Amino acid sequence: MSNKKTISSEELLMIANQLIQDHESYQDGMRATSVEEKDDVLVFKGEYFLDDNGLPTEKTTAVFNMFKFLAHKLSPEFTLKG
Repeated sequence: MSNKKTISSEELLMIANQLIQDHESYQDGMRATSVEEKDDVLVFKGEYFLDDNGLPTEKTTAVFNMFKFLAHKLSPEFTLKG
């Protein structure tokens, strides 16, 4: 039996975006806009700040690392509603 709290994606995104804003690596414009659950892991998505040629920038790496942080922090705690 899982001890995870069942939560809506909207509620989870509110929590995730507050964690992003409070994180020391926050950069202006970072925001999770969607979340899905794959094999008990929460996968967060949002703007990746690619350059005009569609290539990663320094900010892309920071956003990727932030979404990875959210997955590690929130996946053990929450599961998405149906």
